[in-house]
Amino acid sequence: MSAWLHKQRNLLDFTLSSLSRRRGKTLGMMAVYTAIVFVLASVMLFSHAIRREAAVVLAKSPEVLVQRMVAGRHDLIPARHLDAVKGIRGVQSAEGRLWGYLFDPAAAANYTLMVPANPRIEPGKVVIGDGVARVRSADPGDLMSFRAHDGALVQFKVDRAISRDSALVSADLFLVAEEDFRRLFGIAPGLFTDLAISVRNPREVTKIAEKIDAALPDTRIILRDEILRTYESVFDWREGMLLVLLAGSILAFAIFSWEKASGLSAEERREIGILKAVGWETSDVIRLKMLEGLVVSLSAFLVGYLLAYFHVFHLGAGLFEPVLKGWAMLYPKYKLTPFVDELQVATLFFFTVFPYTIATVVPIWRAAIVDPDTVMR
Repeated sequence: MSAWLHKQRNLLDFTLSSLSRRRGKTLGMMAVYTAIVFVLASVMLFSHAIRREAAVVLAKSPEVLVQRMVAGRHDLIPARHLDAVKGIRGVQSAEGRLWGYLFDPAAAANYTLMVPANPRIEPGKVVIGDGVARVRSADPGDLMSFRAHDGALVQFKVDRAISRDSALVSADLFLVAEEDFRRLFGIAPGLFTDLAISVRNPREVTKIAEKIDAALPDTRIILRDEILRTYESVFDWREGMLLVLLAGSILAFAIFSWEKASGLSAEERREIGILKAVGWETSDVIRLKMLEGLVVSLSAFLVGYLLAYFHVFHLGAGLFEPVLKGWAMLYPKYKLTPFVDELQVATLFFFTVFPYTIATVVPIWRAAIVDPDTVMR
């Protein structure tokens, strides 16, 4: 066993010395290799992390949402629909929600107005998200004014700003009292934007949705799982769009790596001939060259993946953030929770390390089976 380990150590030492003799070619290949792994790993890490954040956020959302539809469009839902939903067996709780969008000409951005159920906000005051506070340079005690539906001026006093820790879901929030919300948009009492339903038994969500649909035929039922699948589709589309844009670079790298791995220089052929002449077996030569390819590809993979991890979770993925996160005036400023998917790492490893390593076998085998004297001449 010790003899085998000694042989492998010597083989690795010879491999490293062989790579150092071709330092320029080796470093150039590793630089291109590392850049490709960095780009692919950054996209995969960011998209997977933001999917996970969305899943965590949606886990606390209502199981069922009920919206009234009029002429195929979302309309306000009356309180009698809320009473009908509460009477359905299996519904744990149901409440009417008030939310909408308000355009702020001063910031050229849309705010998400909501009336929180808890804690209640005093009329005339507002709690703002971190993004709103940033674009308006608003501090607690400042005044913000907006035009209501009838043109009258409605003034709000900033009570506080929501912590940046929850910026992923609260960056554009504008939380007001119910009276102020109805005053802004002219919504009469007894009307809501939609209904949020909580179900006693999570396994009966689909059945409860069917009961609501039968009792209220003029409504649209939205399940939490459907919202999560929609987010998954959006992130998949954006990730795929970015990878398609990078497909040219990936293809160029594939051609470059294949040419470098499969094309042996005269110096490398002469080296193989000398090794065969001094007693090396063909299997030893193939093992040596495969080890060279493995050292290059594995080093590039590790460096590229570590750089991608630092880029995504410590620098905020600045290179790809606008594409993967979306386009908006109020970008949420937050740090993603570091998360690594083992299957994702294995997939990336398989498609970046193995092809280059395997591509070295055929040309080396062809050179190794030729007579050493012919190769050296």
